[in-house]
Amino acid sequence: MNLQARDVVAQLQQAGHTAYFAGGCVRDQLLGIEAKDYDIATSARPEQVQQLFPRVTDLTGKCFGVVRVLVGENSYEVATFRQDGAYTDGRRPDSVRFATAEEDAQRRDFTVNGLFFDPVADKLIDYVGGEADLRSKIIRAIGNPADRFAEDHLRLLRAIRFAARLFFQIEPGTWNAICADAAKIRTISAERIRDELNKIFTAAKPELGLDLLDRSGLLAEVLPDIAAMHGVEQPPQFHPEGDVYEHVRLMLSKIEEPNLELALSILFHDVGKKPTAKVDENGRIRFNEHESVGAEMTEQIMTGLRYDNKTIQTVRELVQHHMQFKDVPHMRPSTRKRMMARANFPLELELHRIDCASSHGDLRHYEFMKRQMETMSAEEINPPPLISGKELLAMGILPGREVGRILEAIRVAQLEGTVQTQAEALAMARKLASSDGNEPPTPTNA
Repeated sequence: MNLQARDVVAQLQQAGHTAYFAGGCVRDQLLGIEAKDYDIATSARPEQVQQLFPRVTDLTGKCFGVVRVLVGENSYEVATFRQDGAYTDGRRPDSVRFATAEEDAQRRDFTVNGLFFDPVADKLIDYVGGEADLRSKIIRAIGNPADRFAEDHLRLLRAIRFAARLFFQIEPGTWNAICADAAKIRTISAERIRDELNKIFTAAKPELGLDLLDRSGLLAEVLPDIAAMHGVEQPPQFHPEGDVYEHVRLMLSKIEEPNLELALSILFHDVGKKPTAKVDENGRIRFNEHESVGAEMTEQIMTGLRYDNKTIQTVRELVQHHMQFKDVPHMRPSTRKRMMARANFPLELELHRIDCASSHGDLRHYEFMKRQMETMSAEEINPPPLISGKELLAMGILPGREVGRILEAIRVAQLEGTVQTQAEALAMARKLASSDGNEPPTPTNA
């Protein structure tokens, strides 16, 4: 239990107010999960909270009865018990009125999130049947499910997220309301949808979240290009697991450590297969250039969901590069080293492992590149350049493409191990320049 948060509750109670831990922290505490945030619900009005605590901030929520109490370097949301008015925008109430603890519990989304706990009296307060649903591992809307989802359409995704992360079942009435209202998720901002998807796909079993999104109809609304993978057949000799959707689902199930970029790259790595699918003259299914098409689609999808540029670039590169591993045995050492030198190569390698393990099962290229990474130092993989354009210009080589061509040739030779010193690099530069009939003078300091 968070003792600072308990002290906030105790101070409110000592001043004559009712105060409890509320929502997710109570749920997590009962499940034996360490709570990330401790929210407090109280009968005290915002101005009374301000009088009790010297450091109160986030007053933008004051009209909804919400302030933040600062204790040391931490902050705790303190909300006055309230009942919400109408939700005309499907996101937030048009008005609120302060109410009792029981009325406050009734306005919340799901029974497992409607629990209160008094940390001073060590007592659970349950007005909504949340404790029983926690024991039965059920996600159930409080009251009429259609009403709860009409109030905030994001709750459609939140139900999926809680079920997937907690391994709970969604109660039939709640599930039917989600399926009926799936299209309403389009009224929610891209940022809020993105944040819920991130939590779903970084859960311990992200494939469960994908299944629930798909079966509810929400996947077709928020990620239609992923839903479209259903029925996209693949060559059975390489993909005995089934169509592209089944392949992606299986890959998600093989993530060993939650990682957002890896999960998203799995989700999108074959998104280009549907638009590139063709059957050749021998009857074999082909997806030529699907990685390049998929990289473009990935960027468009993630931009639409308002991902930051760094995450978009990382996932796009993972999608773009995922087919390069098939050429590993035929690559020159310099090409393999440049591949391994990429900033995201560890994620690329893990994506390749999961891709192979979820299809043909041939991990030879993965094992080979893994050994390369384990036996070579960072300096062997990506050594500092032996010379730069400055040395070439000093040799009398004119600026332009010739400088870039010579530097590239020397870099390849360095990575191949045929040129190892600056003197050898300079000698190679002179030879390359003279081979074009353009031999530079020998520098006095060569």
